[in-house]
Amino acid sequence: MIEKINLNNILFLDIETVPETADFNSLDPEMQNLYEQKTQYQRKEEISAEEFYERAGIWAEFGKIVCISVGFFANKSDIRNFRVTSFFGEEKNILKDFSNLLNNHFNGPQHLLCGHNAKEFDIPFIARRMIINGIAIPDKLNLFGKKPWEIAHLDTLELWKFGDYKHFTSLKLMCKVLGIPSPKGDIDGSQVGHVFYVEKDIDRIVTYCEKDTIAVAQIFLRLRREDLLIEEEIIHV
Repeated sequence: MIEKINLNNILFLDIETVPETADFNSLDPEMQNLYEQKTQYQRKEEISAEEFYERAGIWAEFGKIVCISVGFFANKSDIRNFRVTSFFGEEKNILKDFSNLLNNHFNGPQHLLCGHNAKEFDIPFIARRMIINGIAIPDKLNLFGKKPWEIAHLDTLELWKFGDYKHFTSLKLMCKVLGIPSPKGDIDGSQVGHVFYVEKDIDRIVTYCEKDTIAVAQIFLRLRREDLLIEEEIIHV
């Protein structure tokens, strides 16, 4: 029962990704060909791989992480607060800093990671990019040899499915139906690449990522039938 989980033991997270290069022509010819093969069933016939390249950020082989935002409760008795922080900059440094956080502060048997669709996207993406960047995968991300009940991952999308594996509900829709203020600001996921490469506005992306992280925590509270966080309880560090 999720009501029995100590909120202080959960690390909530969200990531933002972009294509690994600014445009399709910046890829070497072999990668261009591989991307064309990878996306042939996702693209309509009239859309070229180059035109489809703005979607490259959804695949770890062709994308990269530009921000990881995390949040955690630091509750004491009846005083509740939720601390949010972000890692951004060079991808390798982002991944190293996130790994250090897991290894040093969220590595106990009681600790859990939680995101929305994190089991399908965020966590595998992070692990794959760590391998690509030559970074050791922290135990909390490494699933090899673990039994299902030993995997310390929570997923608000999975919790909402109640066993219905055909169903997908976006973070925005869940917030709407659960009465949570929408986390979305002036951009959405499809615009992150443009904001990163053209506008070069990483602060805007960080704000967007942190709002999603807070939204995941709010959804988790609603699933436990607890009061939502108010602005005064959220601390950006």
